[in-house]
Amino acid sequence: DSFDEITDDLYTELEEILVMGDVGVTTAVEITERLRDEAAKGKIKDANEIRQKIKEIVAEMLDGGEDMGLITVPSIILVIGVNGVGKTTTIGKIASMYKNKGKKVMLIAGDTFRAGAIEQLQEWGDRTDSRVISSNCKDPSSVIYDGLDVAKNENYDLVLIDTAGRLQNKSNLMNELEKINKVI
Repeated sequence: DSFDEITDDLYTELEEILVMGDVGVTTAVEITERLRDEAAKGKIKDANEIRQKIKEIVAEMLDGGEDMGLITVPSIILVIGVNGVGKTTTIGKIASMYKNKGKKVMLIAGDTFRAGAIEQLQEWGDRTDSRVISSNCKDPSSVIYDGLDVAKNENYDLVLIDTAGRLQNKSNLMNELEKINKVI
């Protein structure tokens, strides 16, 4: 907001803001490079237009175009974040979007900690006609392994994995996430 004109300092500041907002370095660089291109083509006249242009670029990136971003079969989206930010609801919305495009979608209940987490995910599975894999097992890696095995054998297009909320300063939860990543 402190910039009136488009400069290299503005792009540097935007990259930092995006990275600090957990966008990821690669994606932040891609967004700022696309902004540079748009400005060079004269499609962005001043810094006040950048916020809207960022929204458009991010929307395009999320849409993924014709193949909808599904590169491997099954494509796997592991949803992580702090408590209460809407991970499970976001999974439901993504599942709905891909089901509407005719994709075979599976949801895996990797949040084995929060009371009601499996039921909430099952509700989204019912709403979107997506299969839900869950277990009474307390080890999320085990549930995820079993779900991915089914997804692979039954040719699912997309697997969305719910996880328990976690903060980066909780080493046991971060270690659990590392284990989940290895299982995937």
